[in-house]
Amino acid sequence: MLENICQLARDAGVAIMQIYDGQAPLDVATKSDDSPVTAADIAAHKVILKGLTTLTPDVPVLSEEDPPGWEIRQHWQRYWLVDPLDGTKEFIKRNGEFTVNIALIENGKPVLGVVYAPVMDVMYSAAEGKAWKEEGGVKTQIHVREARPPLVVVSRSHSDSELEDYLSQLGEHQTIAIGSSLKFCLVAEGKAQLYPRFGPTNIWDTGAGHAVAIAAGAHVHDWQGKTLDYAPREAFLNPGFRVSIF
Repeated sequence: MLENICQLARDAGVAIMQIYDGQAPLDVATKSDDSPVTAADIAAHKVILKGLTTLTPDVPVLSEEDPPGWEIRQHWQRYWLVDPLDGTKEFIKRNGEFTVNIALIENGKPVLGVVYAPVMDVMYSAAEGKAWKEEGGVKTQIHVREARPPLVVVSRSHSDSELEDYLSQLGEHQTIAIGSSLKFCLVAEGKAQLYPRFGPTNIWDTGAGHAVAIAAGAHVHDWQGKTLDYAPREAFLNPGFRVSIF
């Protein structure tokens, strides 16, 4: 199953790159929450939805680009959670820091996850408590790693005073800014040790990265110490959280 989902993410990446490279119109629009959406988001969504429906016709899909209503999904125990293009702002800026996110949720927990960065052609994946990174045709298992001072990864497009206050009290550390769910993956592969998030995210922003991070040995908790939960609820917003090795 994991290999099939990785291939599906690559296929979505191909659709995204056709637009990124200028072979098709970008068509930027603004959604009701003021976030941008492009033709690439929609193209990737169609590829993934078709693929998942073929692979697992009995497992429903919750995608950012077409989320089912609450009355449809309120009793779901198992579902696919998809962000066809995570980091649309990075896509529009053309900095390459965007990803395809696909996660399988069972009883509120992300048990399988794929994060694919099309520009970098880097694939992060996780299932059954193991996480991998595939780059340049080489697939290696990844684990969290300690470092002193720790490297803290923060969002490139979202900053806030709470984060600045938190970092000012953290003690000695270094920071790096990057877009999309790649922040989870940097912690998972041992390049960073902490990703604190105070600003808003939705469940499709975090599901796949969460799966990769915990399979690599990281912890993903809200600021009250509870694990992020993906059991169906009416709102898609996550609480603030931290991804850490400690």
